[in-house]
Amino acid sequence: MIADVLFGLMSIALGIAASYGLYWGLDRLVNLTPEHVQKKIRALAYLLPAATLLSLILIIPLLQTFVFSFMNSSGKKWVGVDNYIDLFTDPQFIDILINNFLWVAIVPAFTVAAGLLVATLTNQVGPTREKIFKSLIFMPMSISFVSAATIWSFIYVDVPPGRPEIGLLNRIVTALGGEAQPWMLITDFRLNNLLLMIIIIWLQTGFSMVLISSAIKGVPEETVEAARVDGANSIQLFWKIVLPQIWGTVMAVFVTTLITVMKIFDIVLAMTGGAFNTSVLGFQFYQEYFLNANVGAASAIVTILTLLIVPLMYIQIRTVRQQESLR
Repeated sequence: MIADVLFGLMSIALGIAASYGLYWGLDRLVNLTPEHVQKKIRALAYLLPAATLLSLILIIPLLQTFVFSFMNSSGKKWVGVDNYIDLFTDPQFIDILINNFLWVAIVPAFTVAAGLLVATLTNQVGPTREKIFKSLIFMPMSISFVSAATIWSFIYVDVPPGRPEIGLLNRIVTALGGEAQPWMLITDFRLNNLLLMIIIIWLQTGFSMVLISSAIKGVPEETVEAARVDGANSIQLFWKIVLPQIWGTVMAVFVTTLITVMKIFDIVLAMTGGAFNTSVLGFQFYQEYFLNANVGAASAIVTILTLLIVPLMYIQIRTVRQQESLR
């Protein structure tokens, strides 16, 4: 074990030394050029290692995945757009797209709404209670999606008849005179999907709350006082004074949550394994690539997911830049 620790420390030290040596060498090379050229190429020279690494681990594999999406299951024979045709003519894949649409339509909106509500309310209490409430609400952010799924599996669990009921939700239902339900098996109105969404809303509300609360505290007090002098009540203050000034942050949180939801995988795998009509694009990729060994279909799914996420990332970057320009 000591040898492993020493090896880890040596690897870290060598990595730092190599990075320092690389940038020192680049700086020396830039200094060898004429002074009027140095100003133009110095930033590019410093960006070159990161751009090279980014190309090796992201751009090249992304292009390779795009090419593989036109290959057969083994990734060796060109089949054109057959993988895309097979996906979009498969009723199961259409159900998966509908599930993803529901996740995108519901989770970000409820997450932002919950974070906005909590941030607004906690800012009205004293500093001590505010810290306590925010710490409790932010606490779920410290655990992984799989851990959260494990916790919530005990809430949704349904035990066979004759055994003591241990699921919190079924205990509440039976205490109110109802019957215990196999919650993860209920596909009516996609209820099991909605129950899975609650988990990520619970996880992400703390993130939403922290950013929005910080934005609310940054609203100039004079604008609020001026509105009060004009006779605005609390609701009017929020909708007409506070919300417009924090809208950039609200949108940034919304898009960030949206991207997280588009890539959701862990919770579905841990809770249902994609069964009972709960599969999403991320899980379907896992199933096609790792379980079915279908490189072509898996690559097509990743390409579709990438095409859906990239515009959202552009919107997120633009929103953040707009927010910074207003400061």
